[in-house]
Amino acid sequence: MKKLRVGHVGGRSVYPHLFNIHPRTETVAVCDINPVALENMRATLGLSKSQCFLDYDEFLRKADLDIVVIATPIPFHAEQAIKAMENEMHVLSEVTAANRIEDCERLIRTVKETGMKYMLAENMCYFHFIREWTKIVREGRLGRIYYAEGEYIHQVRDLIKDPVTGELKWRAYRPPIHYISHSLGPLLVMLDDCVVKATGAGKRRYTMPDLETVGAIDMQVALFKTEKGATIKILRSQVVAREPPSHYFVLYGSKGCIENTGFRLGEEWGVMYVEGEDEAVRRIECPISTPEAPEEVRKWGHGTSEYYPARDFVEAIVNDKKPPIDVVKAIDMIIPGIVAHEAAMKGEVWLDVPHFE
Repeated sequence: MKKLRVGHVGGRSVYPHLFNIHPRTETVAVCDINPVALENMRATLGLSKSQCFLDYDEFLRKADLDIVVIATPIPFHAEQAIKAMENEMHVLSEVTAANRIEDCERLIRTVKETGMKYMLAENMCYFHFIREWTKIVREGRLGRIYYAEGEYIHQVRDLIKDPVTGELKWRAYRPPIHYISHSLGPLLVMLDDCVVKATGAGKRRYTMPDLETVGAIDMQVALFKTEKGATIKILRSQVVAREPPSHYFVLYGSKGCIENTGFRLGEEWGVMYVEGEDEAVRRIECPISTPEAPEEVRKWGHGTSEYYPARDFVEAIVNDKKPPIDVVKAIDMIIPGIVAHEAAMKGEVWLDVPHFE
């Protein structure tokens, strides 16, 4: 059986290793503009120098690929995905899919016109406890979900401004709330919903006062109204003085609530309460990794949460079906953040969120 040929652009991804151990795929090419990162990938993967490319267009032209995995800085994601699909290659893209509304539209249009498969590798949707919560919500045990929160608080100042040279990096120009799919994505999957209206707040820069770019905004919060009538709040910061990083979720329904409380302490536990089932709130486990996943995949990423997107994407190609996080769902996970930042800059107004099919 012929294996699907996979090429990777961007040197920090774990996916080359995961596709190398998948029985239906093989990593045959890598691309990075940094020669050191490229050589590190080549040596780790055991590739020849002819399988390594510094130029993306040459990579697409010469590598004879079935799949392109995009793990470059976010501003390049949409353009590189579009080019790959126009060259008849399927695309698995790291988050986020795009950082401009017009690029979201272009991605949707390109998938339609080319017929190629596109999937967003939103690994948070594949954390084991998120998948278990999705079953709980879909079974109706919490009743009608009317409110949910997500927050991703993670200090990455060194990735915004080089502490030695003072050089500004690409994250200096990324508003915190743009990096929203880690928080909003799992909630939309659990609720099987999409956002229709958004507002946002957050402009100040107390933590990095000498930096006047949007990436230095201390914290941004967004409020969303969904198509099914739920309210969602998302909190984001990339400069905050906090340890450990916090990746928190809570859902409130007409019959109960659930939250991963321990993640704010760097621990994998939470609490749940369901009327008629529980006399009081009870502690639950919230593991990242899926117990039945192969042991060899655990060392490459965030538990097993990169293994399952890769597996599902290959299955979608082989069986010619829609990927779990296809281009429509991918855009639904990111475009609310783009709109929320615009709303914050306009004075915390409410704005419509477009939905593309």
